[in-house]
Amino acid sequence: MRTLPHRPLAAAAVFLFLSALPLGAETFRFKFREGDAWRVNSLVHESVYVNRRLSHTAEITNRITVKVSDLKTDEAGLASARHDCVFMTSERNSNRSFEWGREYASAFRRDGLGNYDISAEYFMPVVRNVPLFPEGDVQPGTSWKGRGEEAHDLRDGFGIMTPFKVPFEVTYTYVGPHERNGRIVHLITAEYSLFFDSPETVTGSGAAADLPATTMGWSRQKLWWDNERGFLPSYSEEFRIQLQLSSGTILEFRGTAEAETTVTETLDRAGIAKSLNEEISRLGIPNASAAATDEGVTLSLENIQFEADSARLLPGEREKIRKLAAFLERYPDRELLITGHTALAGTAEARKKLSEERAAAVARYLVEMGVRSEYSVYTRGFGAEHPIAPNDTEANMARNRRVEITILDK
Repeated sequence: MRTLPHRPLAAAAVFLFLSALPLGAETFRFKFREGDAWRVNSLVHESVYVNRRLSHTAEITNRITVKVSDLKTDEAGLASARHDCVFMTSERNSNRSFEWGREYASAFRRDGLGNYDISAEYFMPVVRNVPLFPEGDVQPGTSWKGRGEEAHDLRDGFGIMTPFKVPFEVTYTYVGPHERNGRIVHLITAEYSLFFDSPETVTGSGAAADLPATTMGWSRQKLWWDNERGFLPSYSEEFRIQLQLSSGTILEFRGTAEAETTVTETLDRAGIAKSLNEEISRLGIPNASAAATDEGVTLSLENIQFEADSARLLPGEREKIRKLAAFLERYPDRELLITGHTALAGTAEARKKLSEERAAAVARYLVEMGVRSEYSVYTRGFGAEHPIAPNDTEANMARNRRVEITILDK
């Protein structure tokens, strides 16, 4: 065992502590480092039932960015840190792409055991205090319990303007260590049931105030814990949640979810944009440029050519995108956001629809070439809302007919 210079008593104490742990025992703790940043991507496959009849199915991606700051340690030696997060949820749309969805900002403290300290104003995260670790060590086969809650955003469907919170008790079991992706991680299972009668204080205005009266269901999760780094690199879940409304209508959500965590570093946006512009010039790619933006590094393709009034790329544009794809492959861990724009022609509704379809066409082509998986590319369309030139000449309108590909740094 390596000992610390001039610290024989401390070294001996560590040795005695380790010797006292039963074989295979682990002490699980969240570990925080100032400035840490990571991204969590989850994929949900969900079936929705109304009065026990299938209404529809959905494929949903959730994207969470996290930054850690303000580390503290209490008198008992337990660490905690502030987490500033942005949550984004996207559902696969009629264009078969994942459109950039609603964003939620959230901030909370979390301690080394996993306890949250979060203001009542925040809707995200949905599941809180999972995982929650015991103060002592655990061995494979050990079980323990912890309290948690789900917080749901029911503003749109029910007009409930604050997070709708459902408490639960979780049973955890430490299964044991496993090797995944070249690292030793620890499998922990988490199971909980829901049965919650809504308090009389819950009020809303949606659907004539037909509000959730009772929430029932269950969740079964597999948590793959990296104890060396003190964070959760991946998890999977099966769930079934049922809302019984005051009218007697029953809404049920059944599905599975899986998630992966990626540790991120801030891009040198200005430097990357400069380098890309130099290569665009060297390769002679027309109507293309790169710029550092609030969201990352954006490649803008002006006067992008589609078949008339359609979202079908002309062959020349495919070749241009193929050349630009080589730039994007340098940053394989970064997701892409494809944004479509139009000139000022037709109705606002038609412009937005066309811009969304054209963004989806570029996204599909990038996926077809293998530049990214379909779950790492998001789309959105702004119509003519963000022109870069006046719509007063054909040349300016051509500039406004553009698609932007952003290497995300947020």
